[in-house]
Amino acid sequence: MDQSNLKPPTGAKHKKKRVGCGDGSGHGTFSTRGCKGQKSRAGRDLRPGFEGGQLPLIKRLPWKRGFTKVVRIEFSIVNVGDLRLFDADSEVNVESLLEKGLIKGTGKPIKILGNGELDRPLSVKADKFSTSAKAKIESAGGKVEEI
Repeated sequence: MDQSNLKPPTGAKHKKKRVGCGDGSGHGTFSTRGCKGQKSRAGRDLRPGFEGGQLPLIKRLPWKRGFTKVVRIEFSIVNVGDLRLFDADSEVNVESLLEKGLIKGTGKPIKILGNGELDRPLSVKADKFSTSAKAKIESAGGKVEEI
């Protein structure tokens, strides 16, 4: 086997469609571009969704492309199950969470969510708590304090 004997598999190569080569070719006259109009001319470069200058559908229906809440607060999220890294009766705050690698930085407020189980009492200080997280921490004998 050498490179001179290699061939692409059957059906992998297609003949190029030759347009504008006369009516006998089947692709003559308008060369697969239809009749008159902006899209039949040379040099056309229309972005997807362009509607000839009319306000496009994507702009007319803003809910179709999502909605960004302007005053949305982005939280650093920590689950109750992640708090098992701390010893019993220890205090969990921003510095200790950063030290254990549960949050990436101090730029965002911290929210504790109720995913997972907690088996030791902890004193947790954070910006927000979900109701299930609050219940799980307090049922384990811990304290919850919103900063």
